[in-house]
Amino acid sequence: MHPLKLPDLGYHFNALEPFICAEIMELHYSKHHGGYVTNFNVALEKSADAASKNDLSHVLSLQQALRFNGGGHINHSIFWTNLASPSHGGGHFHPGPLHVKVIQDFGSVEQFKEKMTAMALGLQGSGWVWLGYDKGAKRLVLVSCPNQDPLALMGYVPLLGIDVWEHAYYLQYKNVRAEYIKNIWNIINFKNVEDRFIAASM
Repeated sequence: MHPLKLPDLGYHFNALEPFICAEIMELHYSKHHGGYVTNFNVALEKSADAASKNDLSHVLSLQQALRFNGGGHINHSIFWTNLASPSHGGGHFHPGPLHVKVIQDFGSVEQFKEKMTAMALGLQGSGWVWLGYDKGAKRLVLVSCPNQDPLALMGYVPLLGIDVWEHAYYLQYKNVRAEYIKNIWNIINFKNVEDRFIAASM
């Protein structure tokens, strides 16, 4: 396996203002996501070295670091693409295949947002809430994942993730998670979410 690299953000740190400030974006992307990439690569190198020495105990002891930091990289790599400024389509849920499926599985777009918001507000501690796709049942699912566990570990395809770690909002919203969740709907890149849904449902 090749070392991970921090992906391009695709927009400026201030692009999501006023809903997420530039300071949060810079710290979140550069320090937090960057840290997951660095720490995963360190653990990966140590694991490879231990494996070459047949040191199974050391290999196993590194699995949690690989899972946590690798999951952090996977989750954030999706998260950045799930966001867009209002001037670039953020917050606009246009008619299309995903729109139809959301109404089919949740009753309405409003009910979908309400359910995902409630899940985000009810998540204890740090973690993520996801809109995923169950390929077997051919349906959309809402799932919360603790820490940095990626949704794929539960067998679902990730479509839209909301980061509910405090580092995603505390500098701007302090402890008012509800305001952060309310505002993030203004910058959800539903075109990206729909593209992921179409690819998953093929």
